[in-house]
Amino acid sequence: MSLFGKKNNTAEAQTKDDQQAENKQAELRQDSEELIKEVKKYEKSVKNYQHLMLRLVLFVLVLWVLFFKIIGITIMPSGDMYPRLDAGDMVLFYRLDTDVKARDVIVVEKQTPDSGKNKQVFILRVVAVGGDTVEITDNAKLLINGNAVSETNIFYSTPRYEGFTEFPVTLADDECFVLADSRNGGSDSRYFGPVKKSEIVGSVITILRRNNL
Repeated sequence: MSLFGKKNNTAEAQTKDDQQAENKQAELRQDSEELIKEVKKYEKSVKNYQHLMLRLVLFVLVLWVLFFKIIGITIMPSGDMYPRLDAGDMVLFYRLDTDVKARDVIVVEKQTPDSGKNKQVFILRVVAVGGDTVEITDNAKLLINGNAVSETNIFYSTPRYEGFTEFPVTLADDECFVLADSRNGGSDSRYFGPVKKSEIVGSVITILRRNNL
């Protein structure tokens, strides 16, 4: 073989080697690009998952704050507020309102003479607040600071419960006096005495669902 032929063969071999090297580099670049794409795709999916979990946690936190710190839901435990509230009605109340006034309907957790150390839930109407003097006369009339109370939305007289609260009652600054709208037999301050602010769970906002529609 001539020297020229040997040189051509060498050049062809070198070109072939260079081509193979370039092909391998191209394959490596392609593999690297695909790997980078997969990594970026994975990172994006992880970020999306993290964002989703963060939103879920925030949503649960907002619900917890809303329904355990600000808003509450309870069931009317008795017929003491009939006809406006009946036993089994679902009631929405505002937890942060303990500075109540007369005619407010409030949710109370209170120990009673029969409950021992356990607290019972009551939904009742405020008729007097701190500093007021409450009297219930022998003929079942409600007096606040010596004045007869006109209650156009109450359809029953207000008898005393003998053997429980003694009248007249002057309320401390942190107390209120509550009565059931159903005055004959309702469990209220005539039975368990004045309610302290610390025993007020919140003020009723509205009825969410009525029982026996």
